[in-house]
Amino acid sequence: QVQIVESGGGVVQPGGSLRLSCLHSWSSFAISHIAWYRQAPGKQRELVATITPPGNGPITDYAASVKGRFTISRDNTKNTVYLQMSSLTPEDTAVYYCNRDPRPIMINGKEYWGQGTQVTVSS
Repeated sequence: QVQIVESGGGVVQPGGSLRLSCLHSWSSFAISHIAWYRQAPGKQRELVATITPPGNGPITDYAASVKGRFTISRDNTKNTVYLQMSSLTPEDTAVYYCNRDPRPIMINGKEYWGQGTQVTVSS
């Protein structure tokens, strides 16, 4: 049974920090590219950060809107990917998800997503 469990969200003031965690439970995690995505109310889901498997790196990449503020990392011994977020702004308010990159995990022909974790940046 594949599961993705995101956690670590919450309410934070502008300029604050949060660390999100994403626990995966599928056998290919260690060799998969993983991404964090986010979806704000009324908007489409967008790619935030990506990380390649360990080996020659891993190599990370970020959306322009978060570069320099967010850091993605992974711990394959724990099947977990992290997203350290700092200097948060109200524009970062969204539900954050993680999944395989570039194509989400498919189960029975359908994309599988975890429940996400809500991040709210507000004073």
